[in-house]
Amino acid sequence: MNEVRSRFAPSPTGYLHIGGARTALFAFLYAKQHGGTFVLRIDDTDRQRSTQEYLEDILDALRWLDIQWDEGPYFQSERVGVYQAAAERLLREGKAYRCYCSPEELEAKRQAAMAAGRKPAYDGTCRDYHPFPGDTRSFTVRFKSPRVGETVLEDVIKGRIVFQNHELDDLILVRSDGMPTYNFCSVVDDVELRISHIVRGDDHVANTPRQILLFQALEAPLPSFAHLPLILGHDRAPLSKRHGATAVRAYRELGYLPDALVNFLARLGWAYGDQEIFSRAELLAKFRLEDVGKSAGIFNAEKLQWLNFHYLKERPPAQLAQEVKPFIVRKGYQLPGDDAWLARMVATLQTRAKTLVELVELAHFYLSDELAYDPKAVKKFLTPETLPLVRQIYRRLAALPVWNEQGIEQAFAEVMREAQCPLGKVAQPVRVALTGGTVSPGIFEVIAVLGRERTLARLARALSPSEQETLQPASQP
Repeated sequence: MNEVRSRFAPSPTGYLHIGGARTALFAFLYAKQHGGTFVLRIDDTDRQRSTQEYLEDILDALRWLDIQWDEGPYFQSERVGVYQAAAERLLREGKAYRCYCSPEELEAKRQAAMAAGRKPAYDGTCRDYHPFPGDTRSFTVRFKSPRVGETVLEDVIKGRIVFQNHELDDLILVRSDGMPTYNFCSVVDDVELRISHIVRGDDHVANTPRQILLFQALEAPLPSFAHLPLILGHDRAPLSKRHGATAVRAYRELGYLPDALVNFLARLGWAYGDQEIFSRAELLAKFRLEDVGKSAGIFNAEKLQWLNFHYLKERPPAQLAQEVKPFIVRKGYQLPGDDAWLARMVATLQTRAKTLVELVELAHFYLSDELAYDPKAVKKFLTPETLPLVRQIYRRLAALPVWNEQGIEQAFAEVMREAQCPLGKVAQPVRVALTGGTVSPGIFEVIAVLGRERTLARLARALSPSEQETLQPASQP
C-alpha cells in the first residue's frame, strides 16, 4: 500500500463521544499530512441500537469540527452481501467452518470451562465436523483460528505486542441469522477500501490479533495499527458523564468554538514541546502519530475553557457575530437585524467571555431594554449626589452632533472638568443606569453601541419623573 488511506468508523449507537472525535481527528491529520485519503465508514450492523438521530449527530459533529472526509460515508448495513461472500470464500478454502452448537450448548460449555478454571472460550466442537446432506439446523460461521504459534502486533504507538494463538478462540464471523459480526465486517471493509492505517482507541487492542489473522486468511496486505491511549477524567478514571459532558454536541451547545475543541483534542495524548495553542495549519505540519504518548490523556475542563477564551478573543467580530446568533435566539432574545451592529456589540465582549453562552449572558443589556437592576448598585451609585452628574451627561450626550466614542469621551471630559471629579465618579452611575449593574465593557464603548435613543432613554429612566420632564439637551458648545 503506497497511498495512505486512514478511516474513521463510528457506530451510530450514541452521540459522537470526545474520544471518537479525537480518533477521527488523528486519523484525518495523518491522512492529510501524507497527501492521502480520509475515509468515513458507518458501522451500523447493530440494527437495534443504531438510529438516524445518532448518525446525523456524528456527521454534523464532524462537519462542525471541520474534519472533512474524502470518501464515504460507507454503510455496513448496505454491504451485508459483501461480507457473506467473504465468509463463503473462507468456508470454501477451509479457513472457516459451520458451527451447529445451540445457544444452550454454548452456555453449558462456558459454564463448564469456568467451573474447571479455564477461559470460557469455544472448545471447537464443530471445527472438523462435516454436516450430513440436508442438515437444516441453524448455524454460525466461525473462523478456524490457528491453535499454535503467535500473532504479533507492531503498533505505531504501543510498540510490539505478542499474542499467543492458543488463547484466541474461533471467532464467529456470521451469526445464525445471517448477520456478520463486527470484527469480520471491519476487516472485510478495511480490505475492500484499501485502508493502510487504522487509528483507533486502545480498547480495540484485544480485537487486533483476531483481525490480523483475518487479514492473513483473506490474503490481504496488513495495515498499520495505531491504538490511541484512553482519555481519563481528573480522577484518572475512564472519562464518563460524572466528569461532565462527554459528547461533542454538548460542548457545541455550551458555546465552545470548534477550533478550540480541535486544539484541545489534539493535545489529549500528543504534544509538541511546550506549545499549547495550534492552528489547524500547525497541526497538519507538526502532528505525528509516532509522537502520541502511551499514557492516557487527562481531560482538563479548565484547559479547554482557557483555550476557548483564547479563540474567542482572536475571532473576527463579524464571524463571531454569526456564530453567536443561535445562542441569542436560544436565550429568548429577538435577533438583531443589523449584522454590523451585532459585530460591534460582540467586539466589546469577546475579551470577557469564555464561551458563546457566557457572551450572550454578558450581552443582556444590549439585547433587551428590560433591565434587571442590581438593588445594591442602584443604592450605592444612583444617589442624590450622583444624579446631577447623570443629568449633565444626559444633556451633553443629547447635544452630540455625531454619535461616536470620541464625542462620547469628550462629553464625559467636559462634565468631569465642570464637576472637578474623576471618571469613576461619573462612569459608575451611568454604567448602572445603562446596564443595570457595575460591570460592563468600557463605558464609552457601551454608549456608542447602545446608540443615542436607547442610551438617552435609559439615562432618563434613572432620574426621577419630575427631573425627566425638565431634561433638555444642552446647547452645543
